[in-house]
Amino acid sequence: MRRGEVWLARLNPNTGAEAGKVRPVLILLDDALLSTGMSPVLCIPLTSKLFKNLDSLRIEITPRGRLLKPCYAMPEQARALDRNRLGEGPLATLTLKEMAQIERVFLACCGMADFLKPIH
Repeated sequence: MRRGEVWLARLNPNTGAEAGKVRPVLILLDDALLSTGMSPVLCIPLTSKLFKNLDSLRIEITPRGRLLKPCYAMPEQARALDRNRLGEGPLATLTLKEMAQIERVFLACCGMADFLKPIH
């Protein structure tokens, strides 16, 4: 497991508007921490649905490897998952450019950076 890889994860049980079900997640935790076997692992869930009012939060991830359809990272839904919730992987690996885009929006969601596009 490495930072920038996409793995399948079991996100249920979820509560309220949290992302649920079995879905791909992007590993966000640093490789040095991952190599220690540390659990939980910081992840960003992916979705295949793009809602126009959230498009400034979403970064598209094109199909590659075993990721068979376009997905969108949901940085505002980042969560720590126990390694036991992570299953098959890696399905794909993101590029440095994609990771930079996701990091920018993730930091903005945490109040640590400004959005380049306004949220509608």
